[in-house]
Amino acid sequence: MDALATVTYPGTKKNLVESEMVADNLRINGMKVSFSLIFPRDTDPFMKSTLKAAEAAIHYHVSKEVEVDITAESKSKPRPEPGMMLPQVKNVIAVSSGKGGVGKSTVAANLAISLARLGYKVGLLDTDIFGPSVPKMFDVEDARPYAVEKDGRQLIEPIEKYGVKLLSIGFFVRPETATLWRGGMASNALKQLIGDADWGELDYFILDTPPGTSDIHLTLLQTLSITGAVIVSTPQQVALADARKGIDMYCNDKVNVPILGLVENMAWFTPAELPENKYYIFGKDGCLNLAKEMHLPLLAQIPVVQGICDSGDEGRPAALDTESPTGLAFLNLAQAVVTMVNRRNREKEPTKIVKVKE
Repeated sequence: MDALATVTYPGTKKNLVESEMVADNLRINGMKVSFSLIFPRDTDPFMKSTLKAAEAAIHYHVSKEVEVDITAESKSKPRPEPGMMLPQVKNVIAVSSGKGGVGKSTVAANLAISLARLGYKVGLLDTDIFGPSVPKMFDVEDARPYAVEKDGRQLIEPIEKYGVKLLSIGFFVRPETATLWRGGMASNALKQLIGDADWGELDYFILDTPPGTSDIHLTLLQTLSITGAVIVSTPQQVALADARKGIDMYCNDKVNVPILGLVENMAWFTPAELPENKYYIFGKDGCLNLAKEMHLPLLAQIPVVQGICDSGDEGRPAALDTESPTGLAFLNLAQAVVTMVNRRNREKEPTKIVKVKE
């Protein structure tokens, strides 16, 4: 104990004894010693360095010949296994696209708000670790989630705005700083936002996924039982080509996540001064034709209007104004998603988590 009292735990700036981290299972048998160190949580960033420092202190202050066996324990309960993380969430919806810049985050944010306005309990997770946009779209860039104690675990409390529970890596990093992380770090951060957060009871858990098919998508498929996917595209042929890849990812035999339908974003442009006019600047009915070809429903066609961009930048998504053409389009989208989810749940078994050998 004298040797361990020389080791400072960075989390408290006190030594291991003062921090009451030495468990009462200390055993000495000749030149063998075994005990546990109790850390605040199983993801403690100082765990490995503290264990090594404790062993080195015993060798230095007692004897180099001592055989040391230290195990790490946690005050908090471990994170639930994949598939068991969100027991109170009824439906998990992935809003996805094969291509960036098609308005996927705009659709995800407005879909979440529209579902909340229909009376459902909704959560929105920004899974784009490298380009988070949800904090700005909801005007909560300065928000900082705090931890709450629940069932023996320290959990992140989501930010709530417009009736939607929100989490994003953007709450924990500086907005002007690039997130230079390898895939494994990004995946671990995403798992924390899912499994170490107090999402509570939700009817719909919306995942705003990054563009393309990446580590993040694989992590989601390995972590959550996704009820269905909503594919977003513009009418452009180049966007539709990538949308096909997004559809193929979810329809893959190893994945088998049902496609709830397609959303054609930027379907046409309507100027504010000529609300009856439609200008098909990105092509006409491209997503509609793809939906027919793939035998999938077209859930909505969302027009481009001046207000939709402004509202997103100002943190007041268009869905808040159900009197506007765009707000009405998103409300219709939400109703279509509810219909398709109910049909999917009646006709199909729950999605199984993807098991992939690393």
